[in-house]
Amino acid sequence: MDATNRGRVRVERTAKRVRTYLGGRVVADTTDALLVWEVPYYPTYYFPPDDVDESALKATGATKHSPSRGDAVVYTVTSGTAEAPDAALAYPDSPLEQIRGYVRFDWDAMDAWFEEDEEVFFHPRDPYTRVDILASSRHVRIEVDGVTVADSRSPRILFETGLPARYYLPKTDVRLDLLEHTDTVTHCPYKGTAEYWAVNGKKDLAWSYRTPLPESEKIAGLIAFYDEKLDVYVDGELQERPKTKFA
Repeated sequence: MDATNRGRVRVERTAKRVRTYLGGRVVADTTDALLVWEVPYYPTYYFPPDDVDESALKATGATKHSPSRGDAVVYTVTSGTAEAPDAALAYPDSPLEQIRGYVRFDWDAMDAWFEEDEEVFFHPRDPYTRVDILASSRHVRIEVDGVTVADSRSPRILFETGLPARYYLPKTDVRLDLLEHTDTVTHCPYKGTAEYWAVNGKKDLAWSYRTPLPESEKIAGLIAFYDEKLDVYVDGELQERPKTKFA
């Protein structure tokens, strides 16, 4: 494994083919991408300059400083009729030798991202994150403000690296009359696209994946709740509310 550490930044190579699109055109396409952990939660892709459409980058004249990565040249990305201001960075003199000259695109500014031929949402898949979904006979009961909103003895428990266990429950075991569908939609690179519900007037306490990605299809149509924001009883025992970025 080829890895570099400087402070909290880790850099590794990936064997995946990675592409990003803007304006319906490929802006970068490489089999030599770097995974750079700028934050602890997930990595970001950096592209070698030879695999980036140079004509799509227009230097803005601005720079952006990072304590760990140094000073970056800021580019606006243009492709077709689309323009993404300040959406690309390159670090020509970074103290992290591996990323020198590599180009980083702002994930949300681009139209689409692909790992091989599969579209990826939200952020790159972390090679150190694992998702296990196990059928269980544990008795799971969900309370919101003292009201039972779900009660099931056939949950699917999703174990994801770095996160608390999530209990996905059949809709027939959920008080759907207490749930109100919201317009919130999120994307996960491991599970897919989620829809959300308010519970007893509290927004986005529950979510579900109607058509999850193949590796997470066991939770299709099941409903999960934010353990951080309500009371979860497992086999009669009240669980401690986890402290995560979702709390």
